[in-house]
Amino acid sequence: MSSAVPDLSDSSTVSTPPAAPPDTKESRFVFKVAIAATMGALAFGYDTGVISGALPFMSLPQASGGLGLNPVTEGIVTSSLVFGAALGSLMAGTLSDRYGRRTTLLGLSLVFLVGVLGSVLAPSVAVMVAMRFILGMAVGGASSTVPVFIAEMAGPSRRARLVSQNELMIVSGQLAAYVLNALLAYFSDSPSVWRYMLAISAVPAILLGIGMLMVPASPRWLASKNRMKEARAVLEQIRSSDKQIELEMAEMNKLNAIEHEQAGWSAVFGTPWIRKLLWIGIGLGFMAQFTGINAFMYFTPIILTSTGLGTNAALTATIGNGVVSVIATMIGIWLIGRHGRRPMLMTGLSGVIATQAALGAVLLWMPEGLLRSYAALGCILCFLLCMQMLIAPVYWLLMSELFPMHVRGVLTGTAVACQWVFNALVALLFPIALSQLGSATFFVFAAINIASLLFVATLVPETHGKSLEGLERHLQKELSAPA
Repeated sequence: MSSAVPDLSDSSTVSTPPAAPPDTKESRFVFKVAIAATMGALAFGYDTGVISGALPFMSLPQASGGLGLNPVTEGIVTSSLVFGAALGSLMAGTLSDRYGRRTTLLGLSLVFLVGVLGSVLAPSVAVMVAMRFILGMAVGGASSTVPVFIAEMAGPSRRARLVSQNELMIVSGQLAAYVLNALLAYFSDSPSVWRYMLAISAVPAILLGIGMLMVPASPRWLASKNRMKEARAVLEQIRSSDKQIELEMAEMNKLNAIEHEQAGWSAVFGTPWIRKLLWIGIGLGFMAQFTGINAFMYFTPIILTSTGLGTNAALTATIGNGVVSVIATMIGIWLIGRHGRRPMLMTGLSGVIATQAALGAVLLWMPEGLLRSYAALGCILCFLLCMQMLIAPVYWLLMSELFPMHVRGVLTGTAVACQWVFNALVALLFPIALSQLGSATFFVFAAINIASLLFVATLVPETHGKSLEGLERHLQKELSAPA
């Protein structure tokens, strides 16, 4: 792979988008489309966060309303969703290219409901694992399809902020799960309260289905199927400028003429520059997960109790994780429309490296006590600020931008599936590393993130301010050049 970063400043090959247009009926419609689509992200966030509060009740004996989980089955129940998400990302990528982003999301809303109802009614561990796997398929499918759908509906000037709403909905879903878990546990005397916790995730799933019935198909997907009249009709609903409509139609027609009928994996295997983009996408998934984000989201109470903090205080701090993540993501949405993707990633990774190293130093060398606990919590919250403000929103945005139109679903699904595998590896390896290496584990994360910083600096292209079609043409030119 070429180590040169593609220079996207050539105005002859990449059209410069107009300044952000004023608020219009069309822009409000696109915003509503984004809200409808991100119900999938809200379900994604809630389903990944709710398990932390449900597990203690699911571990009760069956006679007491639980499922009798032990440490092994707790891990299986938790990880089954992640492995389902990897498969769901792959499947949804292919389905969204074949049947469309909107149709795929409509189907995923039904898969969400099957997984939710099955989990709520699960009579045994085996059924729960199977239902969590199905739920994971919906989570993974939504994670790869929602950003693509929004990016293809949004104009160049709105794409960054609208796609970044996906990340805001994910962290909002996680925060909602943490808060509702705490409230239900406090106010309910039922040992089966975990079933109510899980049942709430049906709400965003239903809203996703209703929303998809009320929005049009992606104009880019319609154009990729040579349904140009339908693509124009959709653009007329979501663009306020005739000039912008003609520009986008011309770009889509030009790409269709170049790409012919080649699509799917045949286009990937036969096209070196597309393979390079796929490897960049997979590398970005590694970067996002090996920041250690899920080590903190899943194991913050364990980390804090190791400093001497009480269990109840540690659980309350988990809600703090969710609050900081939501605030940081809102700031990130504001920043992402004003700054390039690479500078944001590199700044975020620099902050992640510093906070991981600081946390390792606090845990290794500060004496046990309240000050040590607060210092560790401060490091974790600073880490989350860097991660959720500067890295996570940019990752999901790049997943919607990098890949060519005719294989966008397949490649996004594949790259996001790999991200879910990396997620599972971090969740599996972190407690083992913590038991074997102790606090030095965080220095290992810092070293990995130094490598990720070099990867971003040398290989990740800048996509800020470019139309999807213009970006595709330029990446083809740059990545097809000899190494």
